Amino acid sequence: MAPERIMLTLPEVLAEIRMSRAAFYRMRARSQAPALIKLPNGQLRCRRSDLDAWWNAQGSTAA
Repeated sequence: MAPERIMLTLPEVLAEIRMSRAAFYRMRARSQAPALIKLPNGQLRCRRSDLDAWWNAQGSTAA
């Protein structure tokens, strides 16, 4: 069975990481935010696996 590809919207990502949109875009400008995918309609999505990997990396850098 292939792994399920869950895509989160930007508001869902922001709610989960409890961050404002402005702070997220500042982190993104410094290449410190989770990877995003831009859809043909201009909307942004984040893979669940990318967000989880980003969370894990944040925990290891904070220690």
